[in-house]
Amino acid sequence: MTNTPETPKTIDLSGTWQLRSVDGDHATDMRVPGDVHSALQAAAIIEDPYQGRNEIDVQWVAKRDWVLERSFTLSDLEAGWYLDIDYLDTVAVVFVNDIPVLSADNCFRRYRPDVSSALQPGDNTIRIHIHSSITAGAERQARQPFYVPYSTDNSPIPNGNMLRKPQCHFGWDWNIALAPLGLYGTVALKKLDPARIEHLVTRQVHHGDGSVDLHVALTLYSEDPAIVPVHFALDGERLRLDCGIGAGETVVNHVFHIDSPRLWWPAGSGEQALYALEVDIPGETAHRQIGFRTIELLTDKDEAGSRFAFRINGREIFCRGANWIPADALFSRTSPEKTEDLLRSAVDAHMNMIRVWGGGFYEQDHFYDLCDRLGLLVWQDFMFACNLYPCTEDFLENVAAEVDYQVKRLSSHASIALWCGDNELVGALNWFKPSRDNRDRYLVAYDRLNRVIEQGLKKAAPEALWWPSSPASGYLDYGDAWHADGSGDMHYWSVWHENKSFDNYRTVRPRFCSEFGFQSYTSLPVIESFAAAKDLNIASPVIELHQKNAGGNERIAGTMFRYFRFPRDFANFVYLSQIQQGLAIKTAVDFWRSLKPHCMGTLYWQLNDTWPVASWASLDYGGGWKAMHYMARRFFQPVAVAAIPSQDGRSIAFSMANDTAEPLTIDMNLYALTLEGLRVPMKTANDVCEPDRAGTLMTLDAAEIKPGQLIAWSFIASNGMSGEGHYVHGTYKALELQPSGLTVTAAARGETYELTISATGLALFVMMTSDVPGRFSDNAFDLTAGESRRILFTPSAAMPGGLKPKFTAYDLHSCQQAA
Repeated sequence: MTNTPETPKTIDLSGTWQLRSVDGDHATDMRVPGDVHSALQAAAIIEDPYQGRNEIDVQWVAKRDWVLERSFTLSDLEAGWYLDIDYLDTVAVVFVNDIPVLSADNCFRRYRPDVSSALQPGDNTIRIHIHSSITAGAERQARQPFYVPYSTDNSPIPNGNMLRKPQCHFGWDWNIALAPLGLYGTVALKKLDPARIEHLVTRQVHHGDGSVDLHVALTLYSEDPAIVPVHFALDGERLRLDCGIGAGETVVNHVFHIDSPRLWWPAGSGEQALYALEVDIPGETAHRQIGFRTIELLTDKDEAGSRFAFRINGREIFCRGANWIPADALFSRTSPEKTEDLLRSAVDAHMNMIRVWGGGFYEQDHFYDLCDRLGLLVWQDFMFACNLYPCTEDFLENVAAEVDYQVKRLSSHASIALWCGDNELVGALNWFKPSRDNRDRYLVAYDRLNRVIEQGLKKAAPEALWWPSSPASGYLDYGDAWHADGSGDMHYWSVWHENKSFDNYRTVRPRFCSEFGFQSYTSLPVIESFAAAKDLNIASPVIELHQKNAGGNERIAGTMFRYFRFPRDFANFVYLSQIQQGLAIKTAVDFWRSLKPHCMGTLYWQLNDTWPVASWASLDYGGGWKAMHYMARRFFQPVAVAAIPSQDGRSIAFSMANDTAEPLTIDMNLYALTLEGLRVPMKTANDVCEPDRAGTLMTLDAAEIKPGQLIAWSFIASNGMSGEGHYVHGTYKALELQPSGLTVTAAARGETYELTISATGLALFVMMTSDVPGRFSDNAFDLTAGESRRILFTPSAAMPGGLKPKFTAYDLHSCQQAA
């Protein structure tokens, strides 16, 4: 007698599937989770979309329907079985043994259809028919009661606003336009025996004596009434409840009381204390990381308008950070390790908040787990960006289900600080002729959508912080939050999009600036990964295709004419574009931090890139640090000193910012720098900066700066933090810089390399680069005559035997001089 092996309760269906186009022209294997474009590239059916001008040649992929298929074996048909699938992109029908079991049209939902009646003993087949998003978008647009505009400036592929998938998939002013398709998450067959965990949601009640009650709400789903043993465990405390449940959903509640919990703090403000919550039923276990903390959004009125500040554990926290976009334009090129590298780079640059922007994904669980562990507060947009959207009942019902699922999935994370309704939808009402001509119609449509999102959030997580849109001047305020700075959060784009000077950043006083940015080119080694030597020209077709913002290359070059002498070759043009980018953002951050507590947050656009492209990112595609990221580590330091010129240019105030909870004494030395690189002492200053405040350390009369000189400073705070900087009263192009005499020596030190950089003259913005990926311990710094600096370079991967990185040094003088 042969014993048939027992069928497990979960059959993981990830792995190798067969992929084919519905028209039969193409077929290959595909790894699931994964995307269609990457599978086709692996099979040499298409070239790498990121290379050269291949983006144009692969547009046909998104215009076709694709089928994914695989088989599996099942011997146990006695229990109920369901399919568990999420991140299915996007309009798709799933068949089991040729029987349709799911019609999906939302990449942001989890689907769990019962498939019991479609299964058979032995071999089974699952097939997913993924429809072209381009075709589906056009069909849905045609069914709307009135035309719903989308941002043609951002999206060369039309009608993405009809579909619940990442809006940047249709192109953006930094993203490749591919409209990818695929399955990026879970795909598994699971046994319902007798119940499954549908949701696990927690909320915290903090008491005056410091104790906390953790309310745990477990939602179970069953087809029939049953008795289910449930175990709850938190930090070593474990108990069992035998729960009677009915058919459908049943909520089981439990409260843990913690007398003296360790609190969770944002990075730089304290410990990221986390407690492990585990809930299990037979055959299934759910985990949550719990960080105990209180959080408030302060929007009380004041003389300027109304505040926008986060108070965590009773302390107001200045938010330093950037905007997050998807880690890659194609899912198969991402990994948890790559995501962790990007987020760690944010923390290493003294960031404590990132904004998950509304044109991408609600990120996967590992992303938010990382943010919990790293202490990164998350401003979480709902996934609506820069378009107008339908308000039909079917669309809003789909959105309501999306909101309910995502909020219940994510709201227990300590890192989630704020839920925001959308990105720039209020402004978009003014961007399109149809909505300008009939504003009432489109405003009502927007309000319906916004209310569905708000109501869904408040039902799923009543204590969660809600903000209606970004930017917004306040609740039910549809004003111009791009230029009005008195209340709410602000997107300030006048310097880039309106070609204003960097000084213009000092004409606004935002309460919280959640978007502002300036472009640069991606680093030369990255450019060389997609462009041939003949293409290394800012006007070449390949370089232009890797610039998605209309007029972006001209604006980078035009700004250089404003501030600098033009660089001598392409490599130096790339270098100077990155220095220029860093100076722009530093100008804004320095001034806005000096306004604290009037301003309580600066999140620049953007942290990362989705592919190799000219953009506003401070990290290259692949995670390398551009010049701006090294500069951000200095201007975001919790204790910083910055030079802030007055509006009339007659004086320079030295602002001190203290984002710590302790009063600090700051000592500063001020010098004059000659163009030959001599450092001449000018003044000293000493003062106390109060906790979580900014103040003026000293003020210098601009007349004290002699012609042909810069001023420079160094400081140290009583907590050990230190820094330095320089200030040019005028433009860099007016300086008659002398040769810097830079020399570089490198020596291997185990897996790292120690570089000694020396100068015989004034070397401004010294930038070291390498031909292999890696990180320098410092970069984009200044050297004076006779000064040396030792820095370390750590390659991202071990170097093959006998090979060494090739290092190149840049500085401002050599950048602008003929070779």
